[in-house]
Order: sequence, then structure tokens, then C-alpha cells
Amino acid sequence: MSTTEATVGELHEYALIESKSPGRLAWERFRRDRVAVTASFVVLFFVGIALFAPLVCKALGINPLTLDRKALNDFGLPNGPFGAMSRKHLLGVEPGTGRDILARLIYGARISLLVGFVSTLLTTVIGVVLGIVAGYRRGKIDAIISRFTDLTLAFPSLLLIIALTRPFTQRLESLGVPEGNPARLTYIVLVLSLFGWVYVARIVRGQTLALREREFVEAARASGAGHWHMVFKELLPNIWAPIIVIVSLSLPGYVAVESTLSFLGVGLLPPDASWGVMLGDSVKYYRADPTYLFVPGVALIVLVLAFNVMGDGIRDALDPKSDRQQLG
Repeated sequence: MSTTEATVGELHEYALIESKSPGRLAWERFRRDRVAVTASFVVLFFVGIALFAPLVCKALGINPLTLDRKALNDFGLPNGPFGAMSRKHLLGVEPGTGRDILARLIYGARISLLVGFVSTLLTTVIGVVLGIVAGYRRGKIDAIISRFTDLTLAFPSLLLIIALTRPFTQRLESLGVPEGNPARLTYIVLVLSLFGWVYVARIVRGQTLALREREFVEAARASGAGHWHMVFKELLPNIWAPIIVIVSLSLPGYVAVESTLSFLGVGLLPPDASWGVMLGDSVKYYRADPTYLFVPGVALIVLVLAFNVMGDGIRDALDPKSDRQQLG
């Protein structure tokens, strides 16, 4: 092959690489990360189990509220090794009640992921809107939002969540929210969103401040573009990468927080299933039945770890400094 032919081939290959859209380049980078792809399948597995929990439990012939006294001995402990694991109860039964642990684990995933997804959605929307407004408008609006952000960060969020559970839950019930667990879950989502948006807003504000001085933004402003065009056509499309990363890393944090609050008695209350409730109940039996503590604990660790690994993979895939020529 002559030098000219080699040069033409290299230029053609480089042109193909450069013609790829940013989304396609990010997808190809992510697909090459086998660890992140594996973590994504784990996340999808948990999400699928949570979405189709009734169908999965029906197919397995288990129910999270059914009591099986025959699986317990006279002391209320599982009548068999490893929490009385059997074909009927694949992961054993709860001490004291005889409820199937696998069924409660599946239904508990629904609660944890529901709180995580809704809280992440609210914090992202609020944080992105306020962050863009503060970074784009500057001046007094930026100062007000920034001071309000600092004030929110000054509050001890976890302590306030625990202390205000009862009065705020009662207030929600008086406003028409169903009593009991619906009101408690609504309260958890609201307070997590109230204290969580500030981190998103700070990152988005910083990105917006950097972008508003770029040439393409100045050109759009000089051409007479309005505020809506500037925000939705010029700024927002260029900060999707950090927003997606924030979402992928925030969601597992909220899942863990929900489990922690339920463990402390602030979240879901029995007999409804929750991973935090299961962990809280298992502490009383960790010596006599360590399996009961092990199962929900491992499930929570695997889910949070999978989300974090997937988030790291997404962050690396969206990194504009990645070497594009490696994808040819």
C-alpha cells in the first residue's frame, strides 16, 4: 500500500469517527465498559422485579403478608437451617411471623426504588431550574438563590427529618393524604427533595456560568435570541452530561437513605414490606437467625453498588476529553 493510499484511509477513518454524534460516542464508550454494562443489567433486574412484583410473587406462589406458623418452632424462630430455606421459602421466613423473606424483599424493592426515583426526579427538576436561572440571570436573582442554597445546606437534614416526622405526617394526613404509610412515604419524598436540590443547583449553576460566556451563547444573544431560546436551545443541551451523572449517582443515595430512615422507624411501618424495615427487625434476631439480616443487607449493598458503578460508567462515557479515535 502506498503512502497516499494509507493517508486517504486514515482520513476516511477519522472522518467516520468525527461524524458520530455525541450520543453515539457516549454509547460506544459506555458499551466498552464491561463492568458498567454488567452493573446496568443488575439495576435493570432490580427495577424489573420491583415493577412486576405481584406477577413475580404470584408465579413463585409466595405472598409478603401470608403467615406460615408451621415454618417456625415453639420459640418463634425459623424451623430449619439458614432461616428455614426450602422450596416453599427460597430465602427462608421471618422470625416471629413466618412471612416469606423473598416476597417481602421483592415488594420492599418497590418502596425503595419508588422513593429513590421520585426524590431524584424532584430534586433534579428543582435544582436544574434554579441553577440555570441563577447562573444565567446573575445579579440579585443569583444572590437570592445562592443565599437560599447556603441556608438550606446549613440545616442538619437528617436530624430535622427524624424530628419533624410526626407533625408533618399529621399535617399531610389533614390535607387528604391517606393515613399511615402513604403519608409517611410522601413526607420522606418531600423532605429528601427539599434538602437534595441544593447540590444539583450548585453544579448546574457552575456549568451555566461557564457556558454563558462561550462564543455560541454570545452569538445567539447578539442575534436577538430570547431567554427561553437561550435556556432551552443553548444552555440546557450542553449541560445534560453532568445532569445525567448527578441523577445516576443520586438515586442510589436516596434508596439507601429510605432504608436508613425505615431502619430508624421514621419510614415505612410494618406489616408493609421495606428493606429498611426488614433490616430493623432483623437486628433483634441477628444471633439466632443471621440469615434474616444477611439477605436484605446484601440486596441493598448490591443495588447501591450497581447504581454507583453504572453512574461511574456514564460519567466516563460522557467525558468530552475521551479519546474518540479509540472508537473507530
